Amino acid sequence: MLRRATAVALVGTVLLASGCAATVPVTVAPYATDPVCASVVLALPTSLGEGLDRVDTDAQASAAWGDPRAAVVLRCGVEPLGPTTDRCQSVSTPQGPTIDWVVLEDLGDWTFTTYGRVPAVELVVPQAVAASRSTSFVDLLGPAVALTEQERSCL
Repeated sequence: MLRRATAVALVGTVLLASGCAATVPVTVAPYATDPVCASVVLALPTSLGEGLDRVDTDAQASAAWGDPRAAVVLRCGVEPLGPTTDRCQSVSTPQGPTIDWVVLEDLGDWTFTTYGRVPAVELVVPQAVAASRSTSFVDLLGPAVALTEQERSCL
């Protein structure tokens, strides 16, 4: 009887511990199966700074960093943007490429979508993150995003 109680307690502890590693739910992008997206995701950094370590997602061609309840989420294979009058920002990566991003803010959430790159990449920074830190970590994504083909630029 004691042996069985110990086994049940051990299983409960393992289940409880594994419950701490939450997976971020992500909607798969329409072109996530593009082989370039796999290369992009593999080249992404494991951290975007203090408190923004990489966490698991449940969708192909995606990545997330930070608290799973309010994570910074990247999706590769989103619909490429056409010509736009929205703010387009060129972000230079230290010792690396410059990536053009169309930047939109909606109710405190920031969405960065690559401009002129195929497949397109989207990064969503939730208000909970943007309210407490700069979004300057976007430059850390440059080397991975540069694996996509650049067809146009902001200017």
